[in-house]
Amino acid sequence: MAPALTTSLPQPPHLLSNPDTFLHPTSSFPNHAAPKSIYPDGIKTSGQHPPLYDLLRPYYDFPKEITGPTVWNAEEYRNNPERWTHPFSAEEIEELSTAADNFLAAQIPLTGITKTNFPLPKFSGFLESLRNDLINGKGFLLFKGMPVKEWGNLKSAVAYMGLGTYLGYFVSQNGRGHVLGHVKDVGDDPTQIDKVRIYRTNARQFFHADDSDIVGLLCVAKALEGGESDLVSSHHVWNTLQKEHPDVAEELTKPTWYFDRKGETSKGELEFIRTSVFYLETTENGRVYSKWDPYYVKSLTRFSDAGIIPPLSPSQLRAAQILEDTCLRLSLHMILDIGDIQFLSNAHVLHARTAYIDYPPPAPRRHLMRLWLSTPEDEGGWKLPFKDSREKKRGGIQVDDTPPHAPEDAE
Repeated sequence: MAPALTTSLPQPPHLLSNPDTFLHPTSSFPNHAAPKSIYPDGIKTSGQHPPLYDLLRPYYDFPKEITGPTVWNAEEYRNNPERWTHPFSAEEIEELSTAADNFLAAQIPLTGITKTNFPLPKFSGFLESLRNDLINGKGFLLFKGMPVKEWGNLKSAVAYMGLGTYLGYFVSQNGRGHVLGHVKDVGDDPTQIDKVRIYRTNARQFFHADDSDIVGLLCVAKALEGGESDLVSSHHVWNTLQKEHPDVAEELTKPTWYFDRKGETSKGELEFIRTSVFYLETTENGRVYSKWDPYYVKSLTRFSDAGIIPPLSPSQLRAAQILEDTCLRLSLHMILDIGDIQFLSNAHVLHARTAYIDYPPPAPRRHLMRLWLSTPEDEGGWKLPFKDSREKKRGGIQVDDTPPHAPEDAE
C-alpha cells in the first residue's frame, strides 16, 4: 500500500528550495526513452498511479467558491450552440483530407502519427486556441461535419488522430494498448463491473472522468435510440456542493476512496488505487481537479468482502449519490451526429452517456472512435499531485510493455 496521508501540511512548491527535486526526479523520465521498436515515438504511456499523498491538501485549503471560465451553467449554452460547436469549413476539411491522404500514402503506422507528418498549416492556429480553451476555459467543444461516410473508417481515423496531435499526446486506453479506442457494444455483460469496461456495452455511463487530460469522441454510427451525451462543469458542481452539501464536498476531498483497476495492471502493481475525488493542483492557489467514476469505485466488493480494503461507508455511498444527482441536474445535454467530434477536458468536466439500443442487423452498431490525450504540465497542462505530472504521456492505462495499437474497429 501507499504511505498514509500525513497530518502535517506540506510546503507549497513555490517555497521549496528545489521543487523539481521534491516533486519529480531531476533525471530524465524512463518512459521518455522507451524503445522505438515498440513505441514509434520513443515515449511510453505512464499509466495509472496513486497520488503523491504528501501533496494532497486538506478540505479547508479548498476554495469555498470557484470563479472563472471553467465554471459554467448549462443555461449559458443550451440555446446557444454557436458558443460550443464548430462546423468544419470546406477549407478545414480539405486540409484534413490532404494531410490524411499524404499520411496514408507514406505508409506510416497509425501509431506513429505526429504533427510533423500530419501538417495543418492553417487549421493549427484554431486548434492551438481550442487546446487552451479545453485546458483553461470551458473545457469542451463539438466539431460538426467530418465526412466519415465519404472517407470511410481508415481515412477518418487518420484525420481524427492527426487533428488530435495538435491537442495532446495519445495515451493507451486499456491493457491492450489501444491509442485509438472504439466505444461500441461488443456484447460484454455490463453487470460484471469488476471485469468489464462499460464503454464496451450499451449500458448507461454515469458521470465520470477518463484517465487522461482530454478525451475525444468521433461519431461513426448512431444508435437507434439513446446513447446521448451529458456534460457538466465539475467546478459548478463543486460550488453547488459547497452551498448545499458541504459535508459531501469534504468527503470527496479525502484520500479514502478506492478505485478498481479491473485487472489492467503491470507485474507487481496493486489491483486498486487509494485516492480522492477532488484534488488541488500543487501550485499556490491551485485549481480544483476532479477524478471520478462510480463503476470503478463500486466494483471492489471482491476486495472489501475479503477484508483487504474497507467497504464503502454510508457517508461515501451518500456522497456518491449526491454527486451523481447534482451532475445530472446541472448538466448540458447534447446529441452526437455522424461526423461530429466531441473534445472535452477530464480535469474540470465530467461526462455521462445514456443507455442505448442499436439498430437491428445488418445496420451498423453505434460506434464512436475515442482518443485519450495527455497535456503534461511543462506544456501548459495542470500541475497534478502525481509522480508522472511532467511526463509527456501521463496517465492512461499501460500494462507492462504492451505496444501501442490503433485498431480500425472494436476488438
